[in-house]
Amino acid sequence: MQINRAEYQIVFTPDGYEPYFPADPEAEKEAERFRSTPWKAAYDLGFAPADPTEESTFHWLHTLALSYISALTKAPALEITREQTQVPLLPDMAARLTDALPFGIGTQYVTEEWLQNAFEQMTQVFCSEISASDQTVAMYFTEKLQDLRIPERIFFHLVESKSEEFPFAFLATYSTRDGENKVRHHPLSYALTEYRQSRDKLLSLLSCLNRTADACPLIAEFVASGELFHPLQLTAQEAYEILKCVPAIEEAGISCRLPDWWRRKSNSISLSVTIGAQNASLLNLDSLLTMTPSLTVDGEKLTQADIRKLLAQSEGLALIKGKWVEIDHEKLRALLQEMEHYGGDLTMMEALRMQGGLEAKDKNRDVEITSGAYYAGLLDRLRHPAKLPSPVIPETVHAVLRPYQSDGYAWLMQMASLGFGACLADDMGLGKTLQVLTYLAELQSQQPAARVLLIVPASLIGNWEKEAHRFTPDLTLCILHGLPSAKLSQQLSASDAFLTVTTYGMATRMQELRERTWDCVVLDEAQAIKNPGTQQSKAVRKIPAHSRIAMTGTPIENNLSNLWSLFDFLNKGLLGTSKEFDAYVKSLQEKGSYARLKRMISPFILRRLKTDKTIISDLPEKLETTDYVALSRRQIVLYNKEVLDLTQRLEQTSEDGIARKGLVLQSISRFKQICNHPDQYLGQDTYDLKESGKMQLLQEICETIRDKHERVLVFTQYSEITRPLDSLLKETFGRPGLVITGKVPVKDRTRLVDQFNGDAYIPYMILTIKAGGTGLNLTKANHVVLFDRWWNPAVENQAIDRAFRIGQTRDVIVHKFITQSTIEEKIAEMIESKEQLARDVIGQSGEAWLTEMSNQELLNLVKLEA
Repeated sequence: MQINRAEYQIVFTPDGYEPYFPADPEAEKEAERFRSTPWKAAYDLGFAPADPTEESTFHWLHTLALSYISALTKAPALEITREQTQVPLLPDMAARLTDALPFGIGTQYVTEEWLQNAFEQMTQVFCSEISASDQTVAMYFTEKLQDLRIPERIFFHLVESKSEEFPFAFLATYSTRDGENKVRHHPLSYALTEYRQSRDKLLSLLSCLNRTADACPLIAEFVASGELFHPLQLTAQEAYEILKCVPAIEEAGISCRLPDWWRRKSNSISLSVTIGAQNASLLNLDSLLTMTPSLTVDGEKLTQADIRKLLAQSEGLALIKGKWVEIDHEKLRALLQEMEHYGGDLTMMEALRMQGGLEAKDKNRDVEITSGAYYAGLLDRLRHPAKLPSPVIPETVHAVLRPYQSDGYAWLMQMASLGFGACLADDMGLGKTLQVLTYLAELQSQQPAARVLLIVPASLIGNWEKEAHRFTPDLTLCILHGLPSAKLSQQLSASDAFLTVTTYGMATRMQELRERTWDCVVLDEAQAIKNPGTQQSKAVRKIPAHSRIAMTGTPIENNLSNLWSLFDFLNKGLLGTSKEFDAYVKSLQEKGSYARLKRMISPFILRRLKTDKTIISDLPEKLETTDYVALSRRQIVLYNKEVLDLTQRLEQTSEDGIARKGLVLQSISRFKQICNHPDQYLGQDTYDLKESGKMQLLQEICETIRDKHERVLVFTQYSEITRPLDSLLKETFGRPGLVITGKVPVKDRTRLVDQFNGDAYIPYMILTIKAGGTGLNLTKANHVVLFDRWWNPAVENQAIDRAFRIGQTRDVIVHKFITQSTIEEKIAEMIESKEQLARDVIGQSGEAWLTEMSNQELLNLVKLEA
């Protein structure tokens, strides 16, 4: 069966990677090999040609493996070092691999340290295999790939010398093993003495010289005259003749050790354009920046006198300003002619597009775009907000911001002052909401008459209300949700609130939102507009605004059309039209480098990770958040009906005795079921997502968890809701998870736990508190959702500790769901405000303490607040 690797995907982790292959029997066999021995599987990839149709992250892993095998087979004296071989990651290769890294899940973890670890892991594979083999290294590689050639034991060394007449020195050496089993290099002339009693060994050592002589005429002369066996002084022209032949010499099997400037090609003359050397009087995307062209060598500008000198000299190597420069008259004249295309002014938008390779002027020319002092300083501050001046937090903000949150607020202020759209893309749990509220509080203090539109998923409206009331109580809010469009339009017209909050659904339907220019439009969970072709995405992108903010925990994972849609909202035109961007992305894929695109968008995206301890050194290992959701209309009706029923039944029941206690506990359970979903209360089986804010919020959270390829535990009291939750999450993640209820035998629970903690990606596990609240070790998960509350901190902590325990290597994010204005919110407030109650009363009796309340106290607790 032919396996389609276009569907393979790699998810990167802090210490490696995980395969994410399609559900196909043949692919599953390969997936298991990648899961069980990931670096052996990657090593084996290095002996197969890459396929351009491979999925981008898998293609990059293939490129990494090919790069490693290339470095391994160029390692000197492999036959001598064998299982003691070391393959260092050279800086230029690390840079190439980093530039080629596509947009994908977990690519933020792929640093130079990650790459070095990958090289070490694959080196262990090679050393293990060659140690177990009695073959020669050459035969080992021949069996892997027939045309693969490893270096011989002979090396050519070319270095600079201080002689003006002979500025280069050349020496041929060969490697051998000393008494301490270490590799030593000796001049090639020593071989004539070492092997004088063994002509066959000498001929075997020198056999590659014939191939090398065919590759380089000058080397052929040295071989014929016998000069190759002695140190040689070379002119610049002779050195150049050898340098031009290096690829063919190395192909013949001889390793060459050369000056760094030749390997890095830093001796090449290139056309460089410097943008923004001088301050701009007013800076925004339309501001003009200066553009100055020049010819450079290794970053140093050439003067007119330098250029005339180069044109006057013959082709080859020339020493200019202490640097050896490769002279190519035809290329130099072409570069001088191209300089005429550059000069004058351009807008900052054009500058960013030129640096990214999108501007037409730059498409067919190999031009190095550099940032001048002013422009470079601005971009550096935007990319590293910790370098911005420490901001003053508005007095109306009732919170203490962590240092990175203060930096984020300063960054938002700077972006707004420049008129740039900003994407706040911090990891889930790092406080994006607080940072934006702090910015809005400052905006209100500067512009009291400003009007801000906040668009959120319906499930998050309650959360924003609570957070705004808690942190920025002076912000006036208008909520456009839950009423017919006509009434909402009237509400909008009459409102003078600073912050208008609505949903993506209403933003699509309400034309009035597009008929005014807002001072700022904020999108929460901005991945809601990731698909540029949807009506929702188009409608939101058309809303006029002076400034724009997008909030998301997953800004760009693996679909670059998502990126275009986001930037079409934030900074329209920066990435061109959709058609232009598609063609641009295709060119990036063909070149195998995304570096220019990343540099172009990086000033507009602020992304901090929980794993980055250099930024967030004091972050706790467990982040607990309370997420508030609103009841749907159907839930409100049922809730109020249950309050009325409880009122009537309490009047008919004695205030003492078991019957009343049973009635109270039964009613409390009914309220909880209504808060979860109306169908759970009614015993129905539809479970419409729109009828439950909790289920909508769970889907929103799990979409982010899915895009980060992480895992989640979802706890509930009720086994009957595990099935609809399972259906919801299976659809959200695109693959099944696991469920543990009281009906699952203990021995099967152990098997399911082992399965969840295994290498295969199982995104979620749903558990009832009685079945899964204690004893289980589920450290593969780093998210915990308490879908409904037990109002017992001890029991909830036991559930959370399934993930937050010894063996957990990541920070755990805990979401506690609460429906607004219901018994859930009121009891949560009581627990938070009365530690003694939480510790002594609830901790011992569970929900039984509620049965001790008077009728009036109980009804005050359960009634639905307006």
